[in-house]
Amino acid sequence: MTTTAIPESTDAFAELQKLGDADRLVDELPRALALVGSVSEDELPRAGRLLTGLDEDRVRRVHPGLPTVRIAVTGHSTLNALLPALVAQCARHGLWTRPQLSDFDGYVFDLTDPTSELYARDPDLALCVLDARVVLDKLPSPWSVQDLADVLDAELGLLEGLVARFGATARGTLVLNTLPLPHALTAQLVDLRSRARAGALWREANARLLRLVEEHPRLVVLDLEAVNDAVRDRPTVADTRLSLYAKAHLSPETLGSYAREAGHLARMITGRLRKCLVLDLDNTVWGGVLGDDGPEGIEVADTYRGEAFRAFQRVARQIASQGVLLAAVSKNDLEPVREVLRGHPGMTLREEDFVRVVANWRPKHENLRELAADLNIGVDSFVFVDDSPYERGLVRRELPEVAVVDVDEEPALHGERLLRDGWFTVRELTGEDLRRPERYRDELVRRDFLNDFDSLDDYLRELGVTVRLAAVGERDVARISQITLRTNQFNMTGRRLQPEDVRAWCADPARLSLAMQASDRFGDNGVVGAVFLRFEGRTAVLDNFLLSCRVFSRGIEQTCLSAVLRYAKDRGAREVTGSYVPTAKNGKVADFYERAGFAALDTGPHGATFRHDLGVIADPPEHVALVEEFGEHSPSDEGDN
Repeated sequence: MTTTAIPESTDAFAELQKLGDADRLVDELPRALALVGSVSEDELPRAGRLLTGLDEDRVRRVHPGLPTVRIAVTGHSTLNALLPALVAQCARHGLWTRPQLSDFDGYVFDLTDPTSELYARDPDLALCVLDARVVLDKLPSPWSVQDLADVLDAELGLLEGLVARFGATARGTLVLNTLPLPHALTAQLVDLRSRARAGALWREANARLLRLVEEHPRLVVLDLEAVNDAVRDRPTVADTRLSLYAKAHLSPETLGSYAREAGHLARMITGRLRKCLVLDLDNTVWGGVLGDDGPEGIEVADTYRGEAFRAFQRVARQIASQGVLLAAVSKNDLEPVREVLRGHPGMTLREEDFVRVVANWRPKHENLRELAADLNIGVDSFVFVDDSPYERGLVRRELPEVAVVDVDEEPALHGERLLRDGWFTVRELTGEDLRRPERYRDELVRRDFLNDFDSLDDYLRELGVTVRLAAVGERDVARISQITLRTNQFNMTGRRLQPEDVRAWCADPARLSLAMQASDRFGDNGVVGAVFLRFEGRTAVLDNFLLSCRVFSRGIEQTCLSAVLRYAKDRGAREVTGSYVPTAKNGKVADFYERAGFAALDTGPHGATFRHDLGVIADPPEHVALVEEFGEHSPSDEGDN
């Protein structure tokens, strides 16, 4: 999707309205999505209503490459108000959706019957929206605490069965949510002991619901209380009149909060992940202006406001401890900044917490571009936090791909505003995630090492690259899935795989998934790429080939492709085919297969197919040492290594 510069939020909704009728909205949908990303919170529902109901077939014809997510909605309540909220929240992340709503109270049928419309939709996200009435409507009148225990146990048993059926039937992700405990339930019990027991039973049921994710990898369970708590003016979970008169058992505000969380999930499953948190320093990380106040005059930890800044530092450090890259971009002189980060007694964040500290007087959008180049990631990997409306507006205008978090003169809200959009949410944290900051620091050292050589060839020879190409094992599954979700530039088809999809590849004897692990003189890069290969008779098909942007241009891709071609030939294949499907970011690898000796079979605007006859297989680069471990998939005749 073409990036579109967007106006400030005060003008964005007006610009959206100017696009006019549905036909024009379809024609200019990429711009409309960009505008929604900049509208105010109050205007988001109206923006969603403008985009709801656009003709899905026409959208696909006019914008075949538009990032799209299929969403199916079912539940127990009246959920019409959820649809425009979902459209708006997905649009904020550059995604188009036209969610499909099932019949009222149809969730049991939808998830039980494999021929239901929900399964026919083949959704990327199936939202089963639960509310307290799924329990309350089944209580007898009058009821006892034991009745409540029995109904809760039966409902959880039902949900467990529905989750299992979904896992066996669908390819997407099922989303459930915890049940909000209504005050009116426990208030009907006149003795405090019974109230306490009822509250405990309800919370134990929610805990049981949350633990289902441990057994079902295609399941996400949202903690509805925490989702609602993320809203500054926390909405009432349910409106009694709407619940009784309209069977709308969750308030529009709660559905809005739910939609926001669903938008985060849509962003995650479509691979639109953020990798780097970039912080301004003055009045963002500490109070005051370092250049004016000096190290001894900034506020951090020693005043009420200073404690608020330190609390925000703790949030940033916690995020960074889980594999998110942390950087600073500040209009300051570098040495005073380093002095504060290294020695100020009140600081929680230290220089070693950052992969890069940039302090100079250049425009911040230019520094962000250079930082992206240094880290070898796209600017769309950044989440930028700054207290200055001017700096935020400039970055939004010049780099609209950057997610900009608005903070202001109230530091107590900095952490809350950063966390609200779950920018760095992943399905599962891996060991590779935890080692990522260290590896990016190593990469910066490699770049400095490169500057010592007159040629790239000399650099690569001295770098000492070793690649291990091995069959994917269970310990690799989460990381390989993550590579398909995170990798955009060197991703030949743009396909995204969840962990269960990777396991399916591993379990199929006609398919082979390979993990690329790289190391060099500076350390271990970890798992940096993947190959998905399947056999159809005497033809081997490269379903996808991916490589992390961290290790481009080191000969790793040529080495691994050469090994795969030789493996296919040794296994008896007469040809290897591979496809390239263009996306918004993978244009740089459009000719990858051709450069490796493949011939183009057919090409077009929606991609190309290539064929290698396995006659002459190019030798791998001499500077790369290769270790092959294909396991049980290895051919009986190993051939050359």
